[in-house]
Amino acid sequence: MKTSPKTLRALALAAVALAVVGGTVVAQTQPLPAIQWDVRRLDNLDRNVRRLERALIQRNNQGDPVLVESDPELIALQGRVAIMDQRLRDMEQTVQRVNGDLERLTFQLDESGGDNTALRTRLADAEERIAALEAAREAAEAAAREAAEFAARSPTGDAVTDLAAARALLASDPARGRAALELVASTWADTPSGREATWRIGDIIRAEGDQAGAVQQYAQALQGWPTEAWAGEVTLKLARGLEATNRDAQACAALGEYQRRYAATSTPALRDIAARTRTQAGCR
Repeated sequence: MKTSPKTLRALALAAVALAVVGGTVVAQTQPLPAIQWDVRRLDNLDRNVRRLERALIQRNNQGDPVLVESDPELIALQGRVAIMDQRLRDMEQTVQRVNGDLERLTFQLDESGGDNTALRTRLADAEERIAALEAAREAAEAAAREAAEFAARSPTGDAVTDLAAARALLASDPARGRAALELVASTWADTPSGREATWRIGDIIRAEGDQAGAVQQYAQALQGWPTEAWAGEVTLKLARGLEATNRDAQACAALGEYQRRYAATSTPALRDIAARTRTQAGCR
């Protein structure tokens, strides 16, 4: 069977390759000097390859085909390359599976991150609600304690009734009556009954000879200048107490408030007291 020129050239190149491989194998056991491939050596190699090609064509034309047997070492090397190629493909498949697993894990992490955000939001809402409930509970407990304390301070639960009971007790037991007035003044501080209890305590203190202390009680009862029937009389008590403690300017100021606010509805006796106090304080 004849061999085509192209095949012969391929066989020649394969033979050269085998020679090179074989040289490499031999070089592994007996190192040879490295070949310096310059232009001259390459030209010589090309001429030798062409001679070999012509010889192979000539023998092929004469009916004496050349059989080229593969080098066993080359076959073994090809087997190793095939094994390495298979391992490389296996590694590529493994990397693809790992990438797929990483993508799934990333997606799951993203989903879990969203779930964690939602849970944190719900937890924050729950904490706010618990805090609001706790604040409401504390407020309710404080209100209950205040109510209990208030009930303990107020015998009847009514300001007017508490004041009447304190006044009645004052007539029979002055010490206990004064304590009852003080309790009314503190329990019902912002009510007319609480203000009245305050200035009545001032009367007790003035009777004991403490004019300065009485002035403080009168001034506290008159804060905001109330409109109750006793307000004009208590204003005059304040003015007389200020005059008695050498605070004439303040006494005149109190008399001026009396004149503007209460004189028109006062009794002649009270207006006479106001006139005498104005003279004593030297008011203009």
